[in-house]
Amino acid sequence: MDHVLLAPDKFKGSLTAAQVVRHLAAGLRRARPRVEIRGFPIADGGDGTLDAAVSAGFRRVPVVATGPTGAPVLTAYAERDGVAVVELADACGQRRLPGGVARPLDASSWGVGEVIRAALDHGCREIVLGLGGSASTDGGAGLLGALGVRLLDERGAVLPPGGAALRRLRRIDLADLHPAVERARFVVAGDVDNPLLGPAGAAAVYGPQKGASGAHIAILEAGLIRWSETVAVELGEWGVVEEPGAGAAGGVGFAALAFLGAEFRPGIELLLDLLAFADQLEGAGLVVTGEGSLDAQSLHGKAPIGVATAAGRAGVPAVAVAGQVGIGPDELRDAGIHAAYPLTDLEPSVETCRLRAPRLVEEIAELLAADWLDPAGRPHAYQHG
Repeated sequence: MDHVLLAPDKFKGSLTAAQVVRHLAAGLRRARPRVEIRGFPIADGGDGTLDAAVSAGFRRVPVVATGPTGAPVLTAYAERDGVAVVELADACGQRRLPGGVARPLDASSWGVGEVIRAALDHGCREIVLGLGGSASTDGGAGLLGALGVRLLDERGAVLPPGGAALRRLRRIDLADLHPAVERARFVVAGDVDNPLLGPAGAAAVYGPQKGASGAHIAILEAGLIRWSETVAVELGEWGVVEEPGAGAAGGVGFAALAFLGAEFRPGIELLLDLLAFADQLEGAGLVVTGEGSLDAQSLHGKAPIGVATAAGRAGVPAVAVAGQVGIGPDELRDAGIHAAYPLTDLEPSVETCRLRAPRLVEEIAELLAADWLDPAGRPHAYQHG
């Protein structure tokens, strides 16, 4: 029990998970030069999922795909032993919007379908799909289009991309659906349990995050209603619309359930299993996790809580580094986190913390080392008070 395992998620808007690992390690080594460190960047299905898989030993397979507004993007999937990890955010998520300009009505999930198709074409038998960070509210219609499903209007013409066009849907043609879909297993990693429609649905809850105004939301909701009704009639999938997770990623969850027979699992739980995180805990004396904002939302299945829970099962104490912390010590302890080290302890301005995150992460790691590592760099069972 002598090494420190660094297993943070990204600090959104400032550092990737791999960068957090690098700066934590630099700070720990400055304070305790003899410390043994192992880095294991993690993700929960959103941004960074692909990189986490590659860091854990999966092979990165490049793919040119269609971004959310139609421009080509260079993305990839991660593959090992016939299992492909696909990150929606990297193919057609919000960070792929040209100039960051939202296109709520016509942004599409087509690109992630192209990545899935590439993985199937290369013989992958299991597809793990991370759904966070979507730029579109098209009910997964784009994803399915890339897999060969044709959505037709009343004249038999294929619908254009985006959720708004779904209002004109009249028929679904499955004749060209990729034949490997029926043979593959699909698992969705996500922490959203919203249904497809209604006040808790994809358009109403997540549309504003993708640039949708009130008028846009009404248009997108009408499209999703038409989409779900057509699926119910033509495929007999009447109950999927209310399934938890159907509203994930602008309704991509609905498409995954209704057409791909996907199994939904909490993102961090699935990723930790897939990446064999339990093996990384062997011999660890301390786990350092974290994310940009450790708050009440984190308690609902976010990455640091999943890491801390796994560490607790292995009898390894876990501490967290975060940009800011919005929950108290009792809640943290109940979640398995023995102590939290916010960058705002060093710099009260959250914006300054974002701008100076690399240096501040290193400085906070030095403070953490003083509490949790002996002079030789070995973890000890001291609970920071």
